[in-house]
Amino acid sequence: MSLIITFLGKGGTGRTTMAIAAAKQLASQGRRVLLAEQNPGPALGILLDTTIGSDPQEIAPNLQALQFQTAVLLERSWDEIKKLETEYLRTPLLASVYGQELGVLPGMDSALALNAIRQYESSGKYDAIVYNGTGDQNTLRMLGLPEILSWYIRRFRKVAESSELWKSISPFVQPVASSVLNVTWTGDNFTEQSTKNVNNLLEQGKAAVADPNRTAAYLVTTSTATAIATAKYLWGSAQQIGLTVGGVLLNQSLVADTVAAEFAHSLKELYETYDRTSSATQTVIAEFAPLSVNSVPLRLGNDWQPLMDAMPDFTQAAQAPKPIEIDTKDRQVRLFLPGFDKKQVKLTQYGPEVTIEAGDQRRNIMLPPSLSGQPVKGAKFHNGYLIISFS
Repeated sequence: MSLIITFLGKGGTGRTTMAIAAAKQLASQGRRVLLAEQNPGPALGILLDTTIGSDPQEIAPNLQALQFQTAVLLERSWDEIKKLETEYLRTPLLASVYGQELGVLPGMDSALALNAIRQYESSGKYDAIVYNGTGDQNTLRMLGLPEILSWYIRRFRKVAESSELWKSISPFVQPVASSVLNVTWTGDNFTEQSTKNVNNLLEQGKAAVADPNRTAAYLVTTSTATAIATAKYLWGSAQQIGLTVGGVLLNQSLVADTVAAEFAHSLKELYETYDRTSSATQTVIAEFAPLSVNSVPLRLGNDWQPLMDAMPDFTQAAQAPKPIEIDTKDRQVRLFLPGFDKKQVKLTQYGPEVTIEAGDQRRNIMLPPSLSGQPVKGAKFHNGYLIISFS
C-alpha cells in the first residue's frame, strides 16, 4: 500500500518544484518513491537534469521517475483488450485496429493516468507515489472518478438490465468481462454480478481517496492574491471529492527574487521588503487556517536540501479537517467546504442520497440507514462547514 501525494494550485506557483522536493525528501527517509509526471513537456527533466521516459527509471537512491504519455498508455491498454478478444471471441472485431493508430480523446489522460497509478500502487514496489498532475479541477476529477462512476453504475444498472440493447450485446461482452473480473456468469446474473465486481473495485478506489493515510493533496501558493484565491477554491473543491488537503506550501521564490532586486537599491528598502514578506506569510497563514503553512525557500542551483527540509511531514495529513463527518446521533452531516459561501452551494435530495453542488464539483452522499429517506430539516454554514440536519 503506497502513500499517494499530489499538489494543487495556480499554474506558475511551483507545483513541479514542490513535487520534486517532496519526492526527494521521502526518498531520503528510506522510502521507495515513484515521482509520476502527468504534464507533457521538458520541465521535469530540466529540473532533474536528466531525461525522463514513460517507464520508471532510477534517478537517485530510492527514487524513480516517469512521465505519463497518454498515447503509450492507450496503446498498452488496447493491446490487452485485443488479447482478450482474440482468446474469447471466434471472430475478433478489433484485430485490424492497432493501438498505434488510436488518437487521444478528451478525458483519456485522466482515466489512463488513474489506472496507471492504481497499477503502480498495487505493485508493491513503492512506499510513496508523488503525482504531479495539472493541479486543478482536472486532477480532482481524475481522483473523483471512482465515486462518480459508482454513482452512474448504481443509477443505470436497472436501466441496462431491461434494455434491448443490453440483451443484444451481452453475449459478446460476457467472455471478455468474465476474464477481466475473473468470475463466471450466466445470462441471468451477468449484469448484477458484473456491476457488483466493478463496484467493489470502485469502492476500493473511493476508500483510497478518502483515507488521508493513503492519499492527500497539498496546496501550493505564492503570496499573490490570485494564487491564494485559486488555492482556496481548489481546497474547497477537493473536499467535494472526499480528498483531504493536508497543508499549504508557500513558495517564497518570488519573494526572494524581489528581495534580491531590492538589495540593489538600499538597506532600508531591503528591510522593508522583509517586513512585507513577513506580512505576506501571516496573510497566507490566516487565509488557510486551520491548515499548517510551510514556507519553502528559493532553490539555489542544484541544492535541493533546503527545500526538502521545508517540506511537511506527509504522514500527518490525517490531522487536517476531514472532508465529511456523519453524526447519526445528532442526525447531521457536516461537510468542510472552505472557500465557498452559502450562495455558492446547492443542496438537493433524491431518495437515499443528498447531492451537494459547490463551485464546479458535485457530490452525491449515500446516507446511512438511520438517515436514509429522511427529509432535510435545515442547512447552515458555520466556520467553513456546511451542516445539514435531518428530521
